[in-house]
Amino acid sequence: MSGGPTTAPGGAAGTTVLVVEDEPAIAQAIVHRLSAEGWTVEAVGDGLAGVSAASRLRPDVVVLDVMLPGIDGLEVCRRIQAERPVPVLMLTARDDETDMLIGLGVGADDYMTKPFSMRELVARTKALLRRTERATRAAEMASAEQPDPPLVLGDVTVDRAQRRVLRGTSEVHLTPTEFDLLLALAATPRTVLTRERLLAEVWDWVDASGTRTVDSHIKALRRKLGPDLIRTVHGVGYAFEPSDGTAGADGPGGASVPEGA
Repeated sequence: MSGGPTTAPGGAAGTTVLVVEDEPAIAQAIVHRLSAEGWTVEAVGDGLAGVSAASRLRPDVVVLDVMLPGIDGLEVCRRIQAERPVPVLMLTARDDETDMLIGLGVGADDYMTKPFSMRELVARTKALLRRTERATRAAEMASAEQPDPPLVLGDVTVDRAQRRVLRGTSEVHLTPTEFDLLLALAATPRTVLTRERLLAEVWDWVDASGTRTVDSHIKALRRKLGPDLIRTVHGVGYAFEPSDGTAGADGPGGASVPEGA
């Protein structure tokens, strides 16, 4: 299944969305709904066509199904990100956390499980676009003004201006969403942030269905940074725990759970 670009009349044609989905009914519904937001939307129906379209269109965001003919969505995501970093919202037919973590590990910024509501799809796509705009503005301000100094917390350095993270002397490669999530936690070390607050600060939206998104991104961060830096407070949220005893304004609260989310 393939379709040319569709743009809503009078819409924001400067925003381009690529949809890679092999089920025609789902693809057409997504194209129709996202076009109604004023975005230019193009859909393709297999993995190789998705890689080619991403190179040609240079989209602002990609909505990408995991299960595709040719090459699967995970490989598509790897190839797209290797050529040019772009926000990716992955769609999966299975509510399997392993699949979700693999998707986040190859560069996806968010995921949704089928079936999903179009309202939520639009909300998450808009949040990805807003975070990209914020990162671009921050980079422009850093180049024109005195940038914010890096956060140094134990053996972790979070460079806000360059959006880089070091643990010790080793650079840790994070997706834009993972970086924003780590920054939200590290800005107030040892302070417990609720899942709802993290959704609002990092994803720019609040919905109870999104708390599992937070949990999965926390697990992805732990895999990259180590399991000791982010503490789970059951039923509440998460806190960043510097490894050398650096403390924030609030002391620790709740039981420490290093691995589980």
